[in-house]
Order: sequence, then structure tokens, then C-alpha cells
Amino acid sequence: MAEKKVALSTETNVVAEPYIAKEDFITKYSKPLFYGAGALILLIGAWFGYQKLVKEPKEQKASEIIFPAESMFDKMALAGFNADSVNIILNGGTVEGSKVTGLLNVMKTYSGTPAANRAAYMAGAAYLQTKDFNNAVKYLKTFNPHDAYQTEIKKYMMLGHAYAEQNKKDDALNAYKKAATINEKDEVFTLDALMTAGAYAEFIGKPKDAIDLYQKAKDNYPASQGVQNGDVDKYLGRLGITK
Repeated sequence: MAEKKVALSTETNVVAEPYIAKEDFITKYSKPLFYGAGALILLIGAWFGYQKLVKEPKEQKASEIIFPAESMFDKMALAGFNADSVNIILNGGTVEGSKVTGLLNVMKTYSGTPAANRAAYMAGAAYLQTKDFNNAVKYLKTFNPHDAYQTEIKKYMMLGHAYAEQNKKDDALNAYKKAATINEKDEVFTLDALMTAGAYAEFIGKPKDAIDLYQKAKDNYPASQGVQNGDVDKYLGRLGITK
């Protein structure tokens, strides 16, 4: 019986020691732990406060400020760009008595907002129209389409145009090729990118690239007008590829 009591006593001590160690740990470090938890609560509160009191109002204000320039851009995209209107949407001005805040100002003042991001896209397109290709590339590259694939295709197509005008042949071809890979399920925009890339590859003396791009258009989009009416076969034919 004595042996059993000793064993029981030893077993109890084994269990008790870690418990005492844990208790000592809590006693010793409880304040730092609580302070740490308090700091975390403050950080979370600060984050929510920033979202509600700073970020959201800033984004709302940016959306209001950009609206006139955005409306002008949308109209020009349909009717055509002209130098005076492009200057106003870029730098600001007055149209029919209403103030227009320029896209460059929106990007500077409201950096990090969705409105500033849209401003980068429109500024890049506007600079492309005025043949300021350096700024077109600069702003188009900063634009993030956020999974809006048609807009992303347009971005890379415009980058391709800007690079082509700068005689940066490899950059231009790569931009056109990139546009053609963003969403291959989209027949309209992707097919246009493929055909543009093929034509440009042919133009700069890269027949192998042109053949690959035309053939991809033919294989992937057999029901498209360009394939159905024989245009793609004609382009392949002049590069030595027959049916």
C-alpha cells in the first residue's frame, strides 16, 4: 500500500508541476499579454475608423469629383477625340459653365481610390489620342483592371499601339499578344487582338509569329467572319501556308 501511495503522490506531482509553471507564466506575463490584446483591439478599431471616416468618404468624394471628366471621356470615346476636350479632361477647365476637375488632379489628390485608377486608364487613352506616347504608356501601365477582362484587353491593345508608334517593336508585339491571352473565350475582343498581333508581326518581319497568331485565330474561332469569309486563309496563304 505504501508503494501505491508513493506512486500516486509522484503522479500527482508530475501533473501539478506543469500547472504551476503555467500559473507562473500567466502571473509573470499577464500584463504584457493584456497590453498586447488591448493594442490589437485599438488597431482593429483604428482600421475600422479609417475605413469609415477616411477611406470611404475619400472614395465617395473622388467619384463625385471625377464624374464630369469621366462623362466627357465617354462621349469622346463614342464621337471622337479632339485636342481641346482632351486638354480639359486631363488638366481641368470649364465646360458650359460647369467646372471639370482634370484627371491628373484626381490621380494626385485621390491616389489609391477606384476613381484615381479609372483616371489612369482614361488619361492613358487620352494621351494616346494626342500622340503623347510616353505618357500614354506611363498611365496605362499604372491602371489595374481588377478582373474586368475586356478593359484589360483594351489596355494592352492601347499599350501595343503606343509602343508601335515609338518603334518599340518587341514591346508592341508582346502587348498585342498579351491582349490575346487574357480571355480566350471572348471571341470579339480576343480575335481582334490576335488579328492585330498577327498583322503587326507580319509588318515587322516576323512571319513565324504571324503564322502562329493567324492559325490560332482560325483554329479557335472557326465561326468568326474573318475565318468564314476566307480572310485568315488569305493572310496565311501570303505567308506560304495553304489549306
